[in-house]
Amino acid sequence: MQQASSLKTRLEYRLAQQLFHTRWLPRSPRTQRLTMRLFQRCADAGHPAALSLYGHMLFHRSRAPQDKARGARYVLQAAHGGDVRAQYQAGQIHEHGCALYPARHDHAVTWYARAGEAGHALAAARLERAYRDGELSLPVDPERAAYWAALAASGQAASGQAWTGQVSSGQPSAGQTLAQQSRPGPANHALANGQPVAGQPAAQDGVALDKAEAQQRH
Repeated sequence: MQQASSLKTRLEYRLAQQLFHTRWLPRSPRTQRLTMRLFQRCADAGHPAALSLYGHMLFHRSRAPQDKARGARYVLQAAHGGDVRAQYQAGQIHEHGCALYPARHDHAVTWYARAGEAGHALAAARLERAYRDGELSLPVDPERAAYWAALAASGQAASGQAWTGQVSSGQPSAGQTLAQQSRPGPANHALANGQPVAGQPAAQDGVALDKAEAQQRH
């Protein structure tokens, strides 16, 4: 029974992705509502990618504080599950704070470090800037800043190579379908081919399907 439920969740997430990315499908409010319902059902079932993507959209696009809080919970659940983009978003949440999660620089540094060491260029770049300028309650440390700058550069290069290879093979990239602060080492932290929906009302929970917003996850 559990396997059947897991299969159903995977199929629903695949359908939601197809609805989100299909260019020829009419971008009607009804289609948006269906897509968001599918993403929500998959997130509630614990699907890692749905938790990350739907949580991101809820947190950044919802107007109601309770929906933003629910989005933050989804993102953090995905981050704890190892989703690198969610780990970067978890760093953002803890850096800037929200109603449910007040700003905690120590937590932000931890999530940024986890994501950065897993290859997330923006997370590594954030720590490079933090160590260079003494932000996030960190000391100015040129050596650590250089370490994170190198990781950011390598992450950008890897992302560029992956994107180039997948474009040449006709396959969308993963982002297109939807630390310890004291040492440089292991950490103790929708999409490119979809069409933006400008000026349309929110589909559900104050969320509209927006390509540009989803790209901020990368």
